[in-house]
Amino acid sequence: MPKWRNTTRLHTVLYRLTGGIIGHRAGRIRMLLLTTTGRRSGIERTLPLAYVTDGRDYVVVASNGGQDADPLWWRNLEARPEARVQAGRAIHRVRAHRAEGAERDRLWARCKAANPMWASYETRTAREIPVVVLHPEDVVPDATPGDVPGASSAATPDRSSAPRAG
Repeated sequence: MPKWRNTTRLHTVLYRLTGGIIGHRAGRIRMLLLTTTGRRSGIERTLPLAYVTDGRDYVVVASNGGQDADPLWWRNLEARPEARVQAGRAIHRVRAHRAEGAERDRLWARCKAANPMWASYETRTAREIPVVVLHPEDVVPDATPGDVPGASSAATPDRSSAPRAG
């Protein structure tokens, strides 16, 4: 198993156990836990991703470290846009959509300003890196994973990407 998978798994477990006290911030970059459902397997997978906010929405970047292929978590969301996010102690059911046009331009500029790694990833690939908006459909403040139906305290990392900034 690659080392980054162990790092992702450890990050996820510590984030959940501490309600985000450990793992919500990596320097000045904020991290959330995104849980998607595998488009083929139907298995829930959780991984930490860097994010910015836009009002109530969370914005993540499907950069896959600048690789030419989209990360599996994004392909899962394309197939099934319903997901779950933990940001700090708050757990949200979200619906995802890909930002397009002026919305993407505005959010992409904010994302690159918040996390310069995303700008460097853009130079490594010919594909347009998806900017993904996660819109909360409900909010459970100060919840623990056991408080939300379907939430699990076991870490199941997405095997698609390293614990990079999206």
